[in-house]
Amino acid sequence: MVTSPELDRGAILQESAAAARHLARICFKTGPPTHTGVELEWTVHDAADPARPVDRGRLQAALGRHSPATLDHTSPAEPLRNGSAVTLEPGGQLEISTPPRASIAALVRATEADIAEVAGLLRAAGLLLGRAGIDPHRRPRPVLHTPRYRAMRRVFDQRGSAGRTMMYSTAGLQVCLDAGQPELLPLRWAVAHAVGPPLLAAFATADRHAGRPTGWASARMAAWLAIDPARTGPVWSPRRPDEDPTAAWIRYVLAAPLLCLRNPGPDWTPPPGVTFGDWLAGALPRPPTTDDLDYHVSTLFPPVRPRGYLELRYLDAQPGRGWVTPLAMLAALFADPATLHAAHVVSAPVADRWHAAARHGLADPALGAAAAQLFDLALAALPRLDLPPDLHEQTHRGLRRRRTAAERGDR
Repeated sequence: MVTSPELDRGAILQESAAAARHLARICFKTGPPTHTGVELEWTVHDAADPARPVDRGRLQAALGRHSPATLDHTSPAEPLRNGSAVTLEPGGQLEISTPPRASIAALVRATEADIAEVAGLLRAAGLLLGRAGIDPHRRPRPVLHTPRYRAMRRVFDQRGSAGRTMMYSTAGLQVCLDAGQPELLPLRWAVAHAVGPPLLAAFATADRHAGRPTGWASARMAAWLAIDPARTGPVWSPRRPDEDPTAAWIRYVLAAPLLCLRNPGPDWTPPPGVTFGDWLAGALPRPPTTDDLDYHVSTLFPPVRPRGYLELRYLDAQPGRGWVTPLAMLAALFADPATLHAAHVVSAPVADRWHAAARHGLADPALGAAAAQLFDLALAALPRLDLPPDLHEQTHRGLRRRRTAAERGDR
């Protein structure tokens, strides 16, 4: 993945055109797609009693020098041995973010090693990683308290309890793909969104929360969908299939309300309903800077977020080594233009069925049928990933097993 060039973060933005130019420079870094990354989140539990709360002191003692600054401001925040950064979500969920790698095999091996390292640190402290996209044992409970997280909670609370559920109880799997060559960017952008509902349905793991069934295949995605569509809804829509990806992202960013307004004090809560576009138009005492715009972008959580590369955010956390299968599936679907085109044909009819995917999973007939066809495409393209025999066989079995579930319409 190509990273963003250095920019003047303090430049004042006087008009929406300047903000649009800034966003256009950094949202998509095009070129031959060569790198893939992955970010994994887990809830963290007491090994003897998974329903017992885990406080920040216990997490800090377990992670030691790998503790992020939000947990210990004196920590060196050292990456794991293979380069993964360790962070914590506000409910104490642990996340590792891998450096992108040029081969899926190298990515899987390095990520497995970093997972084993962090799991070992937790195990020594009597803790273990969760296995689902939402905490099946505990109600939402804050662990980290920062001005950002307090402001998020206050804004989300205006629309109900879903924000707290998302912040304190959910865990996801994010796959990061290069934006690709300019001529294929619109297709890669569309497919990244369109395959979301069937893959969400196929890999849903969040049907129990706080000790009881939720009635959702993915209560994690249900929480995201309930927060604020201006912040968590998809950028691409089958109702606007030909909209330029850069233009679509600029429109989305400027229309989204502020979530945090940074200042020297502890309260970062913004005035209600003020969008970044409003800020550019003079709604606040001072004009925004490029740094303010970049920070605003970090508070937007659509299912697919452009960060120079494509960050696919719609998958639930998977149990054990289960994360390898959706990672390899997405890499296979994006491996060549012919497979991309076929995936678009298969998924376009169900591209807007986010709610149905979260509610019913593969029990939704249209989503189950689309998922089965996508598994077939991924199986056919799997050899293009050039995986070593053991990893190829593991991934092939995982895809076949999931395809059978999709064909049966398993919940």
